[in-house]
Amino acid sequence: MIPHQTVARPQAMHSVASLAPLPYNQAIMNKPLPTGPYKGVRDFYPEDMAIEQYIFDVWSQTAESFGFEQYGASVLEPSELYKAKGAENEEMVNEQTYTFVDRGDREVTLRPEMTPTAARMIAGRAKELSFPVRWYATPNLFRYERAQRGRLREHWQWNCDIFGTNDYTADIEIIALAYQTLLNFGADQSMFQIRLNDRALMTRLYHALGVADEQITAITRLNDRRNKISSEDYRAALNEITNDEALSEQIILMLDNSDEQTDVMTGLAELGIDNVVFDKSLARGFDYYTGTIFEIFDTDPANNRSLLGGGRYDNLTSLFGGTPVPGIGFGMGDVGMRNFLETHDLLIEPITAPTLMILPMSIEQNLAAQKIALPFRVAGLSTAVDMSDRKLGKKLSAASDHLSEYAIVVGENEIDGDSLTLKNLTTGEETAGTLDQLVEKLTG
Repeated sequence: MIPHQTVARPQAMHSVASLAPLPYNQAIMNKPLPTGPYKGVRDFYPEDMAIEQYIFDVWSQTAESFGFEQYGASVLEPSELYKAKGAENEEMVNEQTYTFVDRGDREVTLRPEMTPTAARMIAGRAKELSFPVRWYATPNLFRYERAQRGRLREHWQWNCDIFGTNDYTADIEIIALAYQTLLNFGADQSMFQIRLNDRALMTRLYHALGVADEQITAITRLNDRRNKISSEDYRAALNEITNDEALSEQIILMLDNSDEQTDVMTGLAELGIDNVVFDKSLARGFDYYTGTIFEIFDTDPANNRSLLGGGRYDNLTSLFGGTPVPGIGFGMGDVGMRNFLETHDLLIEPITAPTLMILPMSIEQNLAAQKIALPFRVAGLSTAVDMSDRKLGKKLSAASDHLSEYAIVVGENEIDGDSLTLKNLTTGEETAGTLDQLVEKLTG
């Protein structure tokens, strides 16, 4: 907060009226409001929303094909939910989240991630649930950070978690779900790579080299940035942590030797998932991970970034008391997903237009056209009325350009008579019939 300062009043003569602020409405009228969105967020015009809905649909269908159930929660959470995970997370709440004090003097945060919320909900009904449970959600998440490709201040993220089992086959299943999702979008294995690591294994390896626990935490956080900085900068930062160049060299050699073969890797191979590498430098940013961690990366140099990430967190629910419930899950953001689809030319062309357009010949026939549209809508067919005052030819062109499939022209003859003419806008074929007959033709 900027401290209050007392500023000497200038001596220039002004009338009271000239110094008074403009009335609120007049001030707005004198300066047009911007039409763009807040920095780091997006507007979704219909064609964008159609793509967004397509992504959501594939996510949901794939999760449910694996037996996952959908859940949800409020975008508002007590800030202590994130601060309770440690000093690093308290720093994240203070610097990277939208946090405020509400009118009841409670500190509230717009959720920056979904896993703590899921853990809270699981802990709240741990005695009632029949484990293991498979849950998924597509929450709206918020982080105040620098907007860049693949990362915005607001996004939607598909979260999938398995709670109630610490068996390694749950790790295999959650990774297989992420893998199958990309296939369901039309990708093949060459387009992405699964990078795998294990926090528990890494702790054992660090201990074998003589690294202290507090150093392991610092090295893990440094490894989360290893691919974003030069090897010289990484080595210098590592030396600051270990204060031992020889030990730093041993750590680097250990990290670069990725010939590990874990049960999870073996199990994935048995499922035919073989685009997997063991990457000891993979860290993931959160301290709550306890075992398997993984990320999936786009292999195209034009979009060489992580598409999703997750891991095992067996102690997170203990923050809420009671017996810890083991869990593993991942999150996949809509921004990165769309970038991946566009990079690999997998994005389908969205069609947002209604299947049938009713075209009144004049605005006087708009209400009659609405009456004709009604039975088609009741029968489940997407139907709209062009209520503009454009000429009929332009209405037909607009319907065709927006990829509507059919059109019915409504004039005095159609209103007074029993027959309508349905036109196929792709083939030009015309079919005459009563309203009931045409409804049956298109929906029967």
